[in-house]
Parts: sequence; structure tokens; C-alpha cells
Amino acid sequence: MSEPLALRIPRIPRRGGAALHALALAALLAGCAGVPLNPPAPVSAPAPAVRAPEAGPGAAPGAALLRPRARWQPVDWSELPGWDGDRVLEAWQALHRSCERPAPGWAATCADVLLNAPADEAAARAWLKARLQPYRVESPEGAAEGLITGYYEPLIEASRTPRGAFAVPLHRPPADLAMRRPYWTRQQLDTLPAAGAALRGREIAYVADPLDALVLQIQGSGRLRVTEPDGRQQLVRLAFAGHNDQPYKSVGRWLIEQGEIRAEQASWPGIKAWARANPRRVQEMLWANPRVVFFREEALPDPQMGPRGAQGVALTPGRSIAVDPQSIPYGTPVWLASTEPLGAQALQRLVVAQDTGSAIVGAVRADFFWGWGDHAEQQAGRMKQPLRLWVLWPRPPQS
Repeated sequence: MSEPLALRIPRIPRRGGAALHALALAALLAGCAGVPLNPPAPVSAPAPAVRAPEAGPGAAPGAALLRPRARWQPVDWSELPGWDGDRVLEAWQALHRSCERPAPGWAATCADVLLNAPADEAAARAWLKARLQPYRVESPEGAAEGLITGYYEPLIEASRTPRGAFAVPLHRPPADLAMRRPYWTRQQLDTLPAAGAALRGREIAYVADPLDALVLQIQGSGRLRVTEPDGRQQLVRLAFAGHNDQPYKSVGRWLIEQGEIRAEQASWPGIKAWARANPRRVQEMLWANPRVVFFREEALPDPQMGPRGAQGVALTPGRSIAVDPQSIPYGTPVWLASTEPLGAQALQRLVVAQDTGSAIVGAVRADFFWGWGDHAEQQAGRMKQPLRLWVLWPRPPQS
């Protein structure tokens, strides 16, 4: 069973290059161990390999490649569990998006991806085997098994103006955010007139449940179904735009320390149940987490388009993962072998490394993007399984 969502460490979007998991931290609901999602960031070159030059991307197929936090061991395609059972063509959209911003060493291969779409599964599989070399991902010490968690994009009902239960505002960054570090805490923003004044006029929309606002902040982004003043509804995306530079504190952990719930109850449903039973203490619980995240609104013309990850490209549900870029560069196709939440069935498929997060550290570590909606939320919240990874890297040009 996955560690309770409320206790996991969410990802924090890192300025200038990481994920949209801006929240990152230990926490209550996190998704990328949590999701998320990330603000667009320029693609930076991955850290150089810490090995002799002959072990770089152009090395002979038999050479192991070293990265700062991982070792890649070349293997035969037959080592990839479930390789013949996946519909690899479903990952082509994710690969195509990554190739619009190719990583170092991928220019020639990505040019081929962008120009020549495979006609069918057989063609896709043949292309991969002809152009790419699989490498087993290991820690520098040789460990080949790690951890996979999941994240998702929340979908929440909202109102453009305060009305009835819709009274909890979501804010754009205050104008003076860069002038005060750290910025006001969550409690100060709620109680001090000078602090609250900085948010006046910065409201994007209002949600009905303060815990919905919190989950948006922990995930780092989300979707709103907004009701406009004239009654029209539209689907928009909130993307991470900054935070108050305060430390993140898990509200689930706070409830356990207060003796309000047991550790096994510290799931998102458990926290919501406690809040319904203790409405007068919800504000106290929220103030235990001083961090506040601010958003920007983005149009969502295509509801099937995922949020942008750290690579700066849209994530694809079920085919995008967050990784440690010191282990696997953004844009790299990856074969993963794990199980779905609760261990019901094998999860063996082709995915693309397109995101990261503060809790996603180490060689064999990934956060699986489930998408949006109730099913994605349930799967992400339960996911915490053993993991093995293989990267697929361009073969050196034939002389």
C-alpha cells in the first residue's frame, strides 16, 4: 500500500529548471511523491558524465556509462521485461514532444522522430531497436531496484467571484513577492492586515474547500472548472508561479503529532474526514503549514493536453515520468518495470523522462504521471512500488 498521500514529500517546482512540482516537500498530499506539476523551464544540459571521455553517449555499445547519480549498464533487448507486450506506439506522442526540445546527444535521432512517424506497432518497435541501445539503470554502487510513486493533475470546481461556499481564493503572486524573503507565512497572510492587503486584487478564482486549495498547492498545478459571473463555465489550468519561500510542513504529520489521527489514517480521505468532523480546527491545521503557493492561469484549449513538466513540454498520461536529471536526462525514453498500485498487475511500458521533483532523487527513482480526474487521483495516491529502469540511448553512428 502506498505511503499515505498526506505524508509524502511533494515535489517542488524548482525555479529555472525543474518541475512543476513546486511544492515539494514532505507532505500531505503530494503526488510526485509527489506531482507534479511544473512550471515551464528552459531545458538545461544535463550534468556531464563523471567518467573518462570514452564513456560518453558515443561510447561503444559494450561500455558502461556513468552519470553523477547513476551507472548505465548496456544490455540486450531481451532483458527488458514485458517488452513484447506493450503498445509502444502509444508513447510516440510523448517522445515527439520531447524531441521538439532535444537533449544533448539526441539531435540526429530526434530529427528522425520528428520527420518519420511509424506506421504501426511493428514499425515503431523496429525503429527503437535499430536506433537505440538499452542500458540498465543502477545506482553508482550497483543497486538495480528502486521506487516508483505517482502524481496527477487535480480537477476542481471553482467560481470566478466569491459566492456561497466558494470563498477560498487562489492567488497570483503578490507584487512585492521578490522584495520580502521569506514572504509572509500562511497565518500572517490570513490574519495581518498589511499581509492580506498584498493579496487584494490578486485573486484568480475561488474554491469551496480549503483542502482543495491545499492539494493544488501541493501538486503545484491543476485544472479548474470555473463558473464565470454570467454563468458560463470554462476549463482552465493553474500553473505554478511562485511561493512565499517558507518551509513546507505536512498537515498529515501535524495531525499525527497532535494525537488527532493515527499514522495509518493519514491518507487524503482520512484528513478530509477529520476536517469534516472538526470544522473549527481546519484553519489551525492549515496554519501548521506556513508555505503558500501562487499560480498563474493558462488557457486549456485542448483538454487532452497535460501540464508542462520540467523539460518544458506537455506531459502525457501514462507515458511521462519524473526522474532525477542527474541520473536520467530529460527527453530520454525509459523502459520501466513495476506493478500498478496494490500490486494488481504488471506495469511494464515505454515512457519518457520529462519532469522532476524535490523528492525524486537517485538512480532508480521515478514518479509516474497518471493524468487527471478521480481515477488518476486514486492511482497516484496509492502508488509506491518497487521499480527497475532501462534507458534507451541513441547508438553511436556507424563508421
